[in-house]
Amino acid sequence: MTARGLVLVTGATGYVGGRLVRELERDGHRVRCLARRPAHLREHVGTATAVVAGDVLDPASLVAAVQGVDTAYYLVHSMGATGAFEEIDREGAANFAAAAREAGVRRIIYLGGLGDSDSGLSPHLRSRHEVGDVLRASGVQVIEFRASVVIGSGSLSFEMVRSLVERLPVMITPRWVEVPTQPIAIGDLLRYLMAALDLAIEGSQIFEIGGADRVSYGDIMREYARQRGLSRLTIPVPVLTPRLSSLWLGLVTPLYARVGRKLIDSIRHPTVVRDLAAAHAFAIRPRGLSAAIASALRNEDAEIAATRWSDALSAAGLAGGRGDAPVTSRFVDSRAAHVPVCTAAAFAPIGRIGGKRGWYYANRLWKLRGFLDLLVGGVGMRRGRRHPAELRVGDAVDCWRVEAFEPGRRLRLAAEMRLPGRAWLEFEVTPDDAGAIIRQTATFDPVGLAGRAYWYLVYPLHQLVFAGMLRTLVRACGHAPG
Repeated sequence: MTARGLVLVTGATGYVGGRLVRELERDGHRVRCLARRPAHLREHVGTATAVVAGDVLDPASLVAAVQGVDTAYYLVHSMGATGAFEEIDREGAANFAAAAREAGVRRIIYLGGLGDSDSGLSPHLRSRHEVGDVLRASGVQVIEFRASVVIGSGSLSFEMVRSLVERLPVMITPRWVEVPTQPIAIGDLLRYLMAALDLAIEGSQIFEIGGADRVSYGDIMREYARQRGLSRLTIPVPVLTPRLSSLWLGLVTPLYARVGRKLIDSIRHPTVVRDLAAAHAFAIRPRGLSAAIASALRNEDAEIAATRWSDALSAAGLAGGRGDAPVTSRFVDSRAAHVPVCTAAAFAPIGRIGGKRGWYYANRLWKLRGFLDLLVGGVGMRRGRRHPAELRVGDAVDCWRVEAFEPGRRLRLAAEMRLPGRAWLEFEVTPDDAGAIIRQTATFDPVGLAGRAYWYLVYPLHQLVFAGMLRTLVRACGHAPG
């Protein structure tokens, strides 16, 4: 073990980086994050984690960031950038490596991409390999991991697969869909990254890592469809250019065409493990495809993915997100209101929701929805609630069940009505300078086209009911006990 030296994470706003920071925090490491926009990151890391402003393209900004650092994770790439992204990647790596060398950083851990350098790689994969070369040229010890598809809720590749399978009952598939790859679960990838902190080796080394199964993107889509209970037909075609494929992905997935083009350019090449050095150096036995997908889906049963590929500021230069937009394959209606009362008073009416008290707005519509649910064999609204003012995890509340409950702060309800998908309704109360903020979030995870059609069909009613519910909750706070 190292003497718990300071660990620097670059790319902490991204999918892998954000999850890695939490693993490091959980393991008791002292962590510092480098971010171009520190304010965007601070609310997503622990209070003991330092966030410093810096940009790998600005050498002067790196001097203070690397001071006192024992190990640095380099998780920066420019996949979403316009223009000469290879030159940007090369310059950023050179700047960071020089700063690390001057500061006496012991080790750099870098995540690159699988692919045979002798087989004419895509510009994106070629750049990932070149970044590793640039980092090693500095003289600082570098552990480079080369991975293929990352399977995890929120990862770019997984969200592409999810969107295609959920939205298209019939898929026209180009040849690249059957190219071999070796996907790795995000949990296993993080285990490798964490284990590299204390790996006893001399000099720099490259480790190729992947899951237990060699499959194709088509296999990934078929396994995802099987676990979601969806029947999907694929029609292979001999030619579909990367440009046309990227435009197609932009229409039916969360990817925009620029990222989709680079992704397809990369997955047209086999990305499988050929060097087994990682199996000898690490006591890690990665899981197979089925277990990786099952784990990703389980993760989303509790909450929406904690980090997503689109959270990375480098993907588009700014942070996105809006209400009523698909988040991964889910639809989210999230709205908030300020109330000039303490958090206990703000939460009190939330804790009494349902049962005889009702749902604060449009109770006739709620009763009609319950009646329709009964007609199709559902539970309807007749169950009420165990106690008019007390809740605990597992309680039934009309057609919902309490999935999470933190008194005075948070209530999450999971729908038990008949739906073409799964639904949650969550309330969270947080303090602010002049009282409290009530955030109300409705989330729907559709299954196939029927689920998506259902959401759009009831969308006008959702707008009416959810907006009215929050307004009435705000008014009810004035009469709630403090």
